[in-house]
Amino acid sequence: MRALILRLEAPLIAFGGVLVDEEGVVSRFPGRSLLTGLFANALGWDQSEAERHQALQARLRFAARIAREGQPLIDFHTVDLGQRPLAQGGWTTRGVPEKRDSGGAGTGTHLRRRHYRADGTVVVALTLDPPDDSPTLDDLAAALAEPARPLFLGRKTCLPSVYLLAGQVEAESLCAALARPLDDEPPGDQPARWPVDDPAPAGREVTVCDDRDWRNQIHVGQRTMTEGRIRVEAAS
Repeated sequence: MRALILRLEAPLIAFGGVLVDEEGVVSRFPGRSLLTGLFANALGWDQSEAERHQALQARLRFAARIAREGQPLIDFHTVDLGQRPLAQGGWTTRGVPEKRDSGGAGTGTHLRRRHYRADGTVVVALTLDPPDDSPTLDDLAAALAEPARPLFLGRKTCLPSVYLLAGQVEAESLCAALARPLDDEPPGDQPARWPVDDPAPAGREVTVCDDRDWRNQIHVGQRTMTEGRIRVEAAS
């Protein structure tokens, strides 16, 4: 099996969890919809291309380990959207103006608590099933090398601090690929999450809600993954 190895590292990371009122909580591990959006952005897809997003999301298989836990951080926002400089909205990553809705979400004073992980590093081993459909792993690797738009890790403020593609490997499983160290990593056990059907050390099954209905722009469904610890090998 061939897999891409991603190094997700930034001063601030926001792997989105379930939104509760104004609390924008985050997960320790990236979700399948986040990785889908990351690659779609790199490929230059428009978010209206729901079928392409949905098909890529269904093909993604990945495992992730926390190489550096980072620190939880909460950023409290207070913004008055009625101010004249904010009336016209902002700019999208596609370089076009972003208009605000005419309803309550686009006016008045808004309070938000945005959760982040500060100074964290997560390593991802990712493959596609089936592997030969479009886009291929080579297409995804090429898109990360020369992305069509700026990339971010969860929110637009979370800009990567390193090159996201750390390499490609041949391995018996995703967890075996994930156990290989990055160039500057010491050996040791790390918290990890992987597919339930991936041969790996014992762990506990967890329910995750990390898929997205791209047509209706909502998170949907539940699936099961395994959490435990993976032993990172010593560099050869």
